[in-house]
Amino acid sequence: MKYALIGCGRISPNHIEAAKNSSLDFVAICDIDSKMMNEKATKFNLDNIRQYIDYREMLRKEKPELVAIATESGKHAAIALDCIDANCNLIIEKPITLSISDADQIIEAAKKKGVKICANHQNRFNKSIQKIRSAVEDGHFGRMLHGAAHIRWNREKEYYEQAPWRGTWAQDGGCLMNQCIHNIDLLRWMMGDEVDEVMAYTDQLKHPYLEAEDIGLALVKFHNGAYGIIEGTTNVYPQNLEETIYLFGEKGTAKAGGHSVNIIEEWHFGDEDNDSEQIKRQFSEDPPNIYGFGHTPLYADMIDAIQSGREPLVNGEAGKRALELVLAIYKSAAEGHPVKLPLKECSTMDFLGRFEHE
Repeated sequence: MKYALIGCGRISPNHIEAAKNSSLDFVAICDIDSKMMNEKATKFNLDNIRQYIDYREMLRKEKPELVAIATESGKHAAIALDCIDANCNLIIEKPITLSISDADQIIEAAKKKGVKICANHQNRFNKSIQKIRSAVEDGHFGRMLHGAAHIRWNREKEYYEQAPWRGTWAQDGGCLMNQCIHNIDLLRWMMGDEVDEVMAYTDQLKHPYLEAEDIGLALVKFHNGAYGIIEGTTNVYPQNLEETIYLFGEKGTAKAGGHSVNIIEEWHFGDEDNDSEQIKRQFSEDPPNIYGFGHTPLYADMIDAIQSGREPLVNGEAGKRALELVLAIYKSAAEGHPVKLPLKECSTMDFLGRFEHE
């Protein structure tokens, strides 16, 4: 299967390694920054892989069957639509887009063309998360009562200076959309997906040079009667502290923690005869960074979905649901009242000027 990567920034090494691990026919990489592209080509021994500045030229000449889009978030939609028009299946880095209408357009275009869309929420493939998800699907929690997602990370000015699009409403959003959306996706997925209402606060406490928020706090009312708590920030001193998810049901309690929900820290179920300490050891990982080991299994799932004709585990609709919940948080915080879901339309650009400093 012919594969190409568009975008050679911070997350691109994970895509390159996943593509190599998946034995794809890696034909091309593309980035408007040729220096960055050359650096990745050298570092990962991509000597025989062609380089392009213009992704449209790459699509015409290479005709890839699978493309990963790892550019700044604000460019995902336009690139995705061009790739779909060229009959490419897509892995799109999170968030899938920055507006509901763009997400809908991508999903509809893919259906018309008969291609697959995968939103790159790789933490769903963590061993810890897969184990907890199996307990959800098998009914071991009983009725879900509430869950909590905590993302307590650090990002300093140096991080934002590396790429001027970061923290802007047009190309990124704030900490909830960029750093926290993986765990927000997990909370929604685990708690039944359907959300009735969100009440939230967001603020900018430590990063006055950004357009968007550096802290967000939200209460979520799920359609099944359960509740969710979201706490996300990039203000933690002096470095990343943790990313955790808690799930509480009538008959079970589970917690995944560590730097990126890679470690099962609590495992208590009334209807299972499992050794909780053994479960913790077997289904925990210690990745070298916050991105974890999820990209390779995500790629494997997507390749199998293309070949078998099924939907990938994290399809376009899943990507839209994660995006929608973040946008609902933004909307509630900006308007000062609870917001009902589903959202018919909302975009990060609706919040331009939200944290302007005098």
